[in-house]
Amino acid sequence: MQAIPDGGALIASQLGITGKFAFSIHATCISFLVAFQQAALILEAGLAANILVVSTEAGSRGLNFSQPESACLIGDAAAAVVLGKADRSGQGITDSSFFTDQRGIRDAEIRGFGSRLRVDDAPAHPEDFQFDMQGLKLLRGAIGTFPPFLEALRPGLSTSAEGIDHVIPHQTSKAGMEMMARFWGREKMTITLAEVGNTIAASIPLALHRTRIRPGETALLVGTGSGTHYGALIVQW
Repeated sequence: MQAIPDGGALIASQLGITGKFAFSIHATCISFLVAFQQAALILEAGLAANILVVSTEAGSRGLNFSQPESACLIGDAAAAVVLGKADRSGQGITDSSFFTDQRGIRDAEIRGFGSRLRVDDAPAHPEDFQFDMQGLKLLRGAIGTFPPFLEALRPGLSTSAEGIDHVIPHQTSKAGMEMMARFWGREKMTITLAEVGNTIAASIPLALHRTRIRPGETALLVGTGSGTHYGALIVQW
């Protein structure tokens, strides 16, 4: 991937896809959830029959190794999902919620590579062009924000996974996984963190790939992202 052209165009070119619209959705770690919901809306409107959602990350290329907290956490991965129209009643997204808490806007960031800083400044200030994470601040924010966010999605969801067969979370960190386990228990959670680390936007589709979901079962896809974004989908298979 690169800043320009759009990543969607690059992937479509590599796949030999022509005559279709290929574009990117950027919501940091919950980009897959946003793309999933946008694809569902496009399918429901009858504007497409099938949609390919690709999440690819190479976060290891932008790490600051003077920050071991993040340097030992971030991994690389790619995953893809093909979404289509429901083929039976009740199938698809049953509940969804997205929210941004701007108080965490500086707690996980790469300040460079946009219009904020000149690329000429990179040699003198390489840390501005590397990932900068304040993990404790992120965790404190999530502890206060996640429960009411989950309750708004479905009452009781912050204390129980009743009615949910699988929980597929963004693999934030060990502390983040432990916090989520307090909500739902580990039995229903798919956890890949110890094997591949936090693979940013690829973490949820990668965990989804490793989850055996039967027709008729329900999964909670949930996560947080830099911003701080909160997102969740309840999907019936």
